[in-house]
Amino acid sequence: QVQLAESGGDSVQAGGSLRLSCTVSGYDAFCMAWFRQAPGKEREGVASMDSDGRTDYADSVKGRFTISRDNAENTLFLQMNSLKPEDAAMYYCAADHRRVGFCYPGGPFGYWGHGTQVTVSS
Repeated sequence: QVQLAESGGDSVQAGGSLRLSCTVSGYDAFCMAWFRQAPGKEREGVASMDSDGRTDYADSVKGRFTISRDNAENTLFLQMNSLKPEDAAMYYCAADHRRVGFCYPGGPFGYWGHGTQVTVSS
């Protein structure tokens, strides 16, 4: 049984930092990604990383967020710095197999976590 479990969400002030984690069990994913969804908005891809270390970021988070993963522990991380109120959302971890070069924070993913809430106050 495949399970993705996010953690690390919290309430912070603008300018603060958070580190999200996503532990995957039962699945060895080549491509993993973070998405977010704020109330009343569409789900947005934030960042992705394949098991070879290639990364991709949404323009809105470039320079502030860093995605990383521990392949041995099958864990994905998202370091979020300089948080803005517009970063507030439910953050979801996703995993899937993709061909090399096709791991990006968009399109269909086969497995999803239940999300972790990030709140940013101004």
